[in-house]
Amino acid sequence: MEKESFIIGSRSCIAYFSADPEMLLIQPASGDEESFLDAQVSEIEKEAKHSFILVSFHIDDWNKELSPWKAAPVFGNESFGDGASETLGFVTGELLPCIKEKFGLAEDIPVVLGGYSLAGLFSLWSMYNSDAFSAVCGVSPSVWFEGWDEYVSEHEPKASKAYLSLGKKEEKTKNKTMARVGDRIRMQEKILSKSGIRNELEWNEGGHFNDPGKRCAKGFIWCLNNED
Repeated sequence: MEKESFIIGSRSCIAYFSADPEMLLIQPASGDEESFLDAQVSEIEKEAKHSFILVSFHIDDWNKELSPWKAAPVFGNESFGDGASETLGFVTGELLPCIKEKFGLAEDIPVVLGGYSLAGLFSLWSMYNSDAFSAVCGVSPSVWFEGWDEYVSEHEPKASKAYLSLGKKEEKTKNKTMARVGDRIRMQEKILSKSGIRNELEWNEGGHFNDPGKRCAKGFIWCLNNED
């Protein structure tokens, strides 16, 4: 696939693309995630049934730009902001129109939003707040986030498909807040199923920091291969 870097608004973006993509994948990423994008895209290429373009956009302040609402620190002293609405506005109002024009994509091309950790939570939150996405990937998502259980119980998802995953060791932590992640991801799966959303919950070996690129690839592959 070809690779190109460019700026949309004030954000750095990286696109991986080939001729005539059938689906558009969007992924928020910081420096850590950007370091494994090349390998991740190669993994997706091997198993995807549909051609695709993947566009990653850079996140400067992870805890602020991807958080749906303010919350107290869980580790260290860094609290969480409430920048998810602004970030989603960038995706739907700037990034998607620019990408469709730049690469000559169909207006109705299926769009998948996915990400790792807090970007996974952002992706799940986005499907409750926009109908722009046919599917979302919450890969090791931060569903331990304060108030997330109440939020998903009170809102209806707008995407038709969702991929969830978690490392088997992620809930086995001494941090009581983050240890909720296992029960929360199981609850998320049940709520999505009850809402009629096609979904997949995959349990991976290891903890939160094991093979994030491969885990993201598996999520996007599932969405690509389950597109109607």
